[in-house]
Amino acid sequence: MKNIYSNIYSFDKIILKKTVRLLEQNSVVGLPTETVYGLAGNAYSKSAIKKIFKFKKRPSHNPLIIHYNNLKDAKQDVIFNKSFLKLYKKFCPGPLTFVLKKKAKSKISSLATANLNTVAIRFPNHKIIKNILKSIDSPLAMPSANISSGLSPISALDVFKEFKKKLKIIIDGGVSKVGIESTVIDLCTKPRILRPGVIVERDIRKVLKVNLSKKNLKLRSPGMMRKHYSPGIPVILGQTPKSSSHAYIVFGKKYKNINNYFNLSKKANLKEAAANLYKIMRKIKDKGYKKIYVSKIPKTGLGLAINDRLKRASK
Repeated sequence: MKNIYSNIYSFDKIILKKTVRLLEQNSVVGLPTETVYGLAGNAYSKSAIKKIFKFKKRPSHNPLIIHYNNLKDAKQDVIFNKSFLKLYKKFCPGPLTFVLKKKAKSKISSLATANLNTVAIRFPNHKIIKNILKSIDSPLAMPSANISSGLSPISALDVFKEFKKKLKIIIDGGVSKVGIESTVIDLCTKPRILRPGVIVERDIRKVLKVNLSKKNLKLRSPGMMRKHYSPGIPVILGQTPKSSSHAYIVFGKKYKNINNYFNLSKKANLKEAAANLYKIMRKIKDKGYKKIYVSKIPKTGLGLAINDRLKRASK
């Protein structure tokens, strides 16, 4: 069923069939996940991967996350290890991406992995994307559905604003519940977090019963570029606004309701703050503010992921 936008559809059996057909023809579509909306294409198709990079204007050295329905499907392409299986059992399906060694016989396009011998994989937890993954014979390469280095989309309308009618189908799955991208963990050597997210280091340590490495590695997954998550206007951290034409992102109950103040969470709830982050940044840009100032956000737990996104947005 269509809404007022000609290429945004509600999900039903007819749209499922149309979407699967487009993906099998190596087209690219906009799909919802629990983290953010993705730009999806056949991970085994060089043609589809080229289209994803072209749509996003994404540098070719920045690899994509490959999405699977289950372990059986992923086993064709990657080498499992004990740490992966422990984390999979605890957190999947869900907002956790694993960097693993790629099998020599894997059919994943080398363009999707930036010619690396590793691959980032995820098992999304959203009814629509799970239904689609069950219905096709390949995994989906699916970066966030936005122009590279910009804000990730958390609604079908966000995707439409990025790509207009360039996409034949954008499926409306509601607002993404998590609201920021998945945690990425490299499991090829000693486990290390490459990108913080809603699944935090403390939770991972508890499952693996090891300390995580802090060493920096070369670009093995999305979200590691210095400039990223930009709303398109300057973002200044740890300072207060200089005029009413500047917006102020705040956190906690001590802040008053002032026109140019935008509170991520009045309850000082980091999960709520993460879910609101991109929504508020887009709202500020749409309202015509010239700059975004940001108050201090706690640098613990999920606050690390929020601060990571803000730091990269401020570059």
